[in-house]
Amino acid sequence: MQIVAEIGTSHGGDFEKAKKLIDTSIDSGADFVKFQWVYADEILHPETGFVNLPGGKIRLYDRFKELEVPKEFFADCQNYIHSKNAKFMCSPFGLKSLKELIEINPDCIKIASPELNHLPLLKELAEYRKNFKIPVVVSSGVSKLRDIENALSILGTDGVTLLHCITFYPAPEEEYNLNLIPNLSKIFGVPCGVSDHSLDPVLVPSLAAAVGGEMIEKHITLSRKTDGLDDPVALEGEQFALMTHCIRQCEAVFRQYGKENGKDYIIRQLKEEYEDRVEKCLGNGIKKLAPAEEANYGRTNRSLHFMHSMKAGEIVQIKDIGVLRTEKILTPGISPEFLDEVIGKRLTKEVKSGEGVLFTHFFTD
Repeated sequence: MQIVAEIGTSHGGDFEKAKKLIDTSIDSGADFVKFQWVYADEILHPETGFVNLPGGKIRLYDRFKELEVPKEFFADCQNYIHSKNAKFMCSPFGLKSLKELIEINPDCIKIASPELNHLPLLKELAEYRKNFKIPVVVSSGVSKLRDIENALSILGTDGVTLLHCITFYPAPEEEYNLNLIPNLSKIFGVPCGVSDHSLDPVLVPSLAAAVGGEMIEKHITLSRKTDGLDDPVALEGEQFALMTHCIRQCEAVFRQYGKENGKDYIIRQLKEEYEDRVEKCLGNGIKKLAPAEEANYGRTNRSLHFMHSMKAGEIVQIKDIGVLRTEKILTPGISPEFLDEVIGKRLTKEVKSGEGVLFTHFFTD
């Protein structure tokens, strides 16, 4: 099983802090150390709304702007990770960050859950992989089965690992439905694992390993009290090391008892500590939106938005449309799959900057 320590943006743009996070990740047993390549314009419209932080209320877009770092930052992080004999993984969020990520030749590219339907991003990555078979990890939070199917139809399945996920922070462990992991693997013919946003360092990761998960990803931080966006749901080094230890123990059980008997043994052991929480966490294995993320479907993932206000009668061009997360207060738009269909169309009405693109905005031919 491969273990991924998700640093994300917890480094705050400070390379020395990033090195400490990398050291903590590797010392805690991670095989991959993961970052997020953020450009705010690729993720959000400036008017997407506000977020409450310890320092006060701030525009979410401005918070993401603060997370932007130069390309050299990630190249330096990758070099440092390689010097520690571990691997570098990173999530791009648009075409610019993907291009720059490819230029530093990462060990693995991660498609985060909200980008599962970012079709221009997926198509560009698929085009690159025709000649360079770089491994790809795809998270499937806040998605339906058809969303995963659409993404993998573009990316293919060769060299792809799929991670089951709940896009909610912190994610309720009883909604994780980890029996879905082997089912997804059978449906799509790819190795599967879990991207875990729950707070306990043992339950979800160990159960994911028990049911056949081949990759476990969890956020890591130097302290849950710091101000990184994901720090409150991340594990500190000691907790992350405990998680790794438990996963390696699961592997030892499999070697001793075999997969099926080992699975039963691990589940029995976990039930002694976690009791009925185990069965709730395992679930029924049927893919559906978790209750915690239902309200975010269509808002956290991508849709089409107007990048600026436009008047009735104007012709929409590619520069006028963004493939963005809706998030806080804006109206969701139609799926990115319709991007080509709306380019060149004439608006029937005035639209506001940030508004979600709808078919009712256009004359029909």
